Amino acid sequence: MSVRRVARVLIDSPLPQLDRLFDYAIPDALATDALPGVRVRVPLRSAGRMVDGYLVELGEPDASDRPLSELDAVVSPVPVLPARLYALARRAADRAAGSAGDILRLAIARRMVRAEKAWIAADPPATPEVAAESAAWAASVLAEYPGFTAALADGERLAVDAPPSPAVHDGAAVGAWAVLLAAAAVHVLASGRSAVIAVPDHRDRAQLEAVLATYVPVGALVRDDAKQSAPARYTAFLRTLAEAPCVVIGNRSTVYAPVAQLGLVALWDDGDPLLAEPLSPGVHARDAALLRQELDGGALVFAGHTRTTDVERLVAVGWVRELPAARRRSPRVVLSATREGESRGARVPSSAFAAAREALASGPVLVQVARPGYAPVLVCAECRHPARCAHCGGPLHAARQGAVPTCTWCGRSANSWACPDCSSTRFRMASSGSERTADELGRAFPGTRVIVADGDHPVTEIDGRPALVVSTRGAEPLAVGGYRAVILLDGDRMLLADDLRIGESCLRWWSNAAALAAPGAPVHLVGVTGPVARALATWTQPGYARTELAERAPLRMPPTVRVASVDGPRRAVDAALEALRAAVPELDAEAVLGPLAHDETVRALVRFDYGLGPRVTESLRASVVSAAVKGRRPAKGRAPGRANTLKVRVDVPDLDL
Repeated sequence: MSVRRVARVLIDSPLPQLDRLFDYAIPDALATDALPGVRVRVPLRSAGRMVDGYLVELGEPDASDRPLSELDAVVSPVPVLPARLYALARRAADRAAGSAGDILRLAIARRMVRAEKAWIAADPPATPEVAAESAAWAASVLAEYPGFTAALADGERLAVDAPPSPAVHDGAAVGAWAVLLAAAAVHVLASGRSAVIAVPDHRDRAQLEAVLATYVPVGALVRDDAKQSAPARYTAFLRTLAEAPCVVIGNRSTVYAPVAQLGLVALWDDGDPLLAEPLSPGVHARDAALLRQELDGGALVFAGHTRTTDVERLVAVGWVRELPAARRRSPRVVLSATREGESRGARVPSSAFAAAREALASGPVLVQVARPGYAPVLVCAECRHPARCAHCGGPLHAARQGAVPTCTWCGRSANSWACPDCSSTRFRMASSGSERTADELGRAFPGTRVIVADGDHPVTEIDGRPALVVSTRGAEPLAVGGYRAVILLDGDRMLLADDLRIGESCLRWWSNAAALAAPGAPVHLVGVTGPVARALATWTQPGYARTELAERAPLRMPPTVRVASVDGPRRAVDAALEALRAAVPELDAEAVLGPLAHDETVRALVRFDYGLGPRVTESLRASVVSAAVKGRRPAKGRAPGRANTLKVRVDVPDLDL
């Protein structure tokens, strides 16, 4: 009996029941190219068609007579799935009760034939040589944090509070945080290892790239983000597969970059929601980075102007070490409130107004507001009832003073609106957006340049001339030399949001804006008191995170515990919860919240300790697979159901039923 070579293949499919390795026989014609990591095409008996997949590994020679289908084709000879990437995808998927294929769709760039042929024809990348001057620069920057270089060499996990100040690099404005992370990457590259840095958006990436381009040799700096063309992104992915070390920068999926010799994984501002993956299985970049460092070694750095409760929990349990700077620096924060004799409704107190007037004599002033637009919220002028669209019930807003209100949902004009409570036909502006604030400040400071920066008016950088910059949170442009004053408005309104983490979010928004101020420039937080305001004023964000953790622990709120949401038809959800209780009897009576009706389905939340995580996710994943299989085989006389009727999301950030 002849011995057959066996290929173990992961099929590229969203169906959860196919999330395992399938054995295929390797025909003699494909024996040379059928190597681990290559893309292949295989027959799927249940579907009666050819599907794509990845050859993960070669199995032991099989001398049995069991029937095995053969590989149909090797799509590409390039091994795009090295063993280290599959191990990470499998580990991340298991932790999130998801599929490894879903992770790989985020990690592996779409194949582009011409780019691949050009890459194969070119010579392999050479090992980069970092100039002595660049290595010395990196060492001098890292010296501000005693022990940083030793921690990088030892592969430690660090929480670093970035310098809260702007910087100038080759005439361009960048954050001091970008200089710090760039120095860490250059230091690691000089030691012959690779660095992977994930940032929230393209503005952060551009700052980091501007600094790294000066010190990293040509060909060793790899950009990975969705704004690239498909060929460019695939070429960048192929570069990360090479043995020569490099520095990879990009967005949340960059943490999966399969570099061969990992020396550093770094995340900037891990509290930014852009680092939370919306696609299934929803693994946050922070969790993926933790798994990556545990599997591949190297150092792990969480850097930010604030500390999330997630990272602070890791510091508290000793999994991550806090690395302070040699000299503590903080902005000059002023808690501004209305003075005696001023109207309590004054949006800009006299102290902040005076600070802006004084600062405009020498440079730009930043004014942060909560919302874009002119009047984001309208109410009835008589009874203050929110103004809603008569057609769809959406909120009405005004594009400018005197304009006919329109619906933010359906876009219809409210020409003949009448209040359903009091029948009044008059509106009142209940809030001021960025454009209305710009109009008001423009009248208060005649002759001053006014710049609006929000989603509809993106501005990334301004010069150092006097100007009033009105920006929504997160859209603040960089200013050369820093802002001469920063005024944070609408803070009380931001804190009213119905969100467990709104205090963390507000502190992050305000801290990031304060870090744009020039050294010694005043930062006025208007109309806010309490723990969040004190944390900003004293620049003790880690202390605020510790307090939040202490308050959430008795209530079993995340991240002191892990939370999974289970959505689907009531019968499927009930079956999943019953199976979970049987598999993990340690779950207490209050571990499950719900299920409650949610649209056409029901939702339940499961709270569980971190130590129970593997068993909980394994049970929930088994329920997802079971529901998917049952959905494909309906009872006799019934219409076929959906392929997957049960949805599980692990590590949801809030208890939202």
